Amino acid sequence: MKFNSDFIFGTATASYQIEGAVVEDGRTPSIWDTFSHTPGRVYEGHTGDKACDSYHLWEKDLDLLADLGVGAYRFSIAMPRVIPAEDGLVNARGLDYYERIVDGLLARDIKPVVTLYHWDLPQYLEDKGGWLNRDTAYRLADYTHAVAERLGSRVRTYTTLNEPWCSAYLGYGDVVHAPGLGLGPGCFSAVHHLNLAHGLMAQAVRDVVGRDSEVSVTLNLQMNRGDADAVRRQDIIANRVWLDPMLRGYYPEELFAATKGICDWSFIHDGDLRDIHQSLDVLGINYYSSGLLALSGRPQFPQDMGATCAPGCSDIESLPTSGPHTAMGWNIDPRGLYNLLMRLTSDYPEMPLMVTENGEACDDELVWEDGHAHVHDDERCEYVRAHLEAVHQAISDGADVRGYFLWSLLDNFEWAYGYSKYFGIVHMNYETMERTPKDSFEMYKRIIATREV
Repeated sequence: MKFNSDFIFGTATASYQIEGAVVEDGRTPSIWDTFSHTPGRVYEGHTGDKACDSYHLWEKDLDLLADLGVGAYRFSIAMPRVIPAEDGLVNARGLDYYERIVDGLLARDIKPVVTLYHWDLPQYLEDKGGWLNRDTAYRLADYTHAVAERLGSRVRTYTTLNEPWCSAYLGYGDVVHAPGLGLGPGCFSAVHHLNLAHGLMAQAVRDVVGRDSEVSVTLNLQMNRGDADAVRRQDIIANRVWLDPMLRGYYPEELFAATKGICDWSFIHDGDLRDIHQSLDVLGINYYSSGLLALSGRPQFPQDMGATCAPGCSDIESLPTSGPHTAMGWNIDPRGLYNLLMRLTSDYPEMPLMVTENGEACDDELVWEDGHAHVHDDERCEYVRAHLEAVHQAISDGADVRGYFLWSLLDNFEWAYGYSKYFGIVHMNYETMERTPKDSFEMYKRIIATREV
């Protein structure tokens, strides 16, 4: 299977997961600093204080990207580095760091793809209510304006939000992501304010760089099977709650019916949907696995919320899926990615697509052979091959898929799992900070060079 010459192969990371240096050059705490330093929140008390130390070792990482041969690199910017205090003043040292990355990528002929918000909300905004506070959306727009003014059209694509589903449902609805409030249906105001922030951030990019850079958003859309009513309702609350306002300018009426009695949606103001509905150049899709749903007849949220649950779906149960499974316990289902791409092609045919995250956590082991370190991650290699085949099949069947970003370049801080899960195609020694490319790195390198699976 051969990909066209304009198909983009890339890889991705996120700021809090790799940067470290959490108190350097004016950076202030994010909600993930607070969350990870709260006992019992993260596996064995791990934090992102040092992570992969990419703040200091960024040139090593860019050299790895050059060796890999990617056409683009998706990374995120930490707002606490750029706007470190409530006064809104821009920290030039924070932007200096990201400008070095952008220029370093361009010097290596790699297109920068910037995610503006990948979950590390400044703690000072959380102290004012975070995503429950409407003002947060406007503060994110101001921050976006500052970033776009500095980096300009050197950035190929500005992505407003990464996986707002996780921010709202796992961070405010449940307790497993920062800030971990466990509000259940009380998180729907966060849903709306994230949507509003997306629209305002997209406008800010357009105001500064016009059409010289692409604007996108990245969603982790749920792909489920099982009971038809369960799948339909989950689709409304997990998928269409983002897709319809962003791409169509309205919330689906079924959303209000599904949440009747638990949310009155009075936080929607006149003009909000007009602001949310902005022209996008590409829709980013993060996909790892699919789900199996049933109607349970008993509440599921928030105490035992499954990976696909959300408020308004309290009688929907996430069932065990057939194997094989990754080290995260997620099923491996490349057909689910194909089905998702085709569904989006059918429902939103005008929207080009990009797979912005896809990868597998494996129980990797570093071994020494002939005096050299190796990681033989055959399972990850097969996962990537199978999902690239699904992407190729979707393109053959009419989906406008522009690229694929493998998650992740490096083993890193995997949120509440700390450093216990390994998604990278480069092994990290967290004591020495030594980076060792795995077999999957070499396989992906060959795919990029030949454009063939």
